[in-house]
Amino acid sequence: MKNPDNATNETLTMPADCLFCKIIAGDIPSNKVYEDEDIFAFRDINPVAPQHILLIPKKHISAVSEADRDDAALLGHMMLQASRLAEQTGMSRDGFRLVVNTGNNGGQTVFHLHLHLLGGRQMTWPPG
Repeated sequence: MKNPDNATNETLTMPADCLFCKIIAGDIPSNKVYEDEDIFAFRDINPVAPQHILLIPKKHISAVSEADRDDAALLGHMMLQASRLAEQTGMSRDGFRLVVNTGNNGGQTVFHLHLHLLGGRQMTWPPG
């Protein structure tokens, strides 16, 4: 998949038109639930479940298909933090879903890698 904003995995600058980069920078308000030096997590403004949190890397990576070996620790950190947030928000009691949409056919609408943490209701399969 081509990177739509011409950023590369080595590029740490944030594209001026990236919605999630603007949220990380504080230019667009969000309901933050977690932040560290590598990732930012906030509640989705259009939730598809009672609990819907987005986890995004601060490093601009357009999609999981654009990540490389150097991003492995970052991706693992996102997964582990998603599990911790599920525990902290009570989602782990009954279960939760993690989703990464990639590309147009995968349902990706914001081209900055993000992990959806969904919970608070029974999830269906197949997802869509």
